Amino acid sequence: MFYSLATRPARSFQRSHAPAVSNGALESFLSDTFSSLSNAGTAKAATVEDLEKTYTLQLDVPGLAKEQLDIGIEGDVVRVTSKDDAARKVKAAWRFPLEIDVASSTAKLENGVLTLTLGKKVPVSNVSQLAIQ
Repeated sequence: MFYSLATRPARSFQRSHAPAVSNGALESFLSDTFSSLSNAGTAKAATVEDLEKTYTLQLDVPGLAKEQLDIGIEGDVVRVTSKDDAARKVKAAWRFPLEIDVASSTAKLENGVLTLTLGKKVPVSNVSQLAIQ
């Protein structure tokens, strides 16, 4: 069985009337999501570098002290958030291909640039051999 994409003229997707039901929660969610995405490029400038044994993440956080930042690492996800008393809000997360080794990771804040050196956790094989009888 073969499938192919069906093309439809643009007029079939245009709505000439307002929706019958308004969902305020959905509209609020979409508005917040799209506004945060549009501001993400201007508010946070981050660079990620994949080295042999570590990842290096640099994030611009001008005006914030190290006491005003929280860094959370869970598996392969790193989250950076600012505390409530901070002068500006920062909330960002990154997912990496390998899990992060917290013991070999460091964080440094200099001149408004947060630099995270994240150690890569070496995957361990849990393969067991089964004897054939």
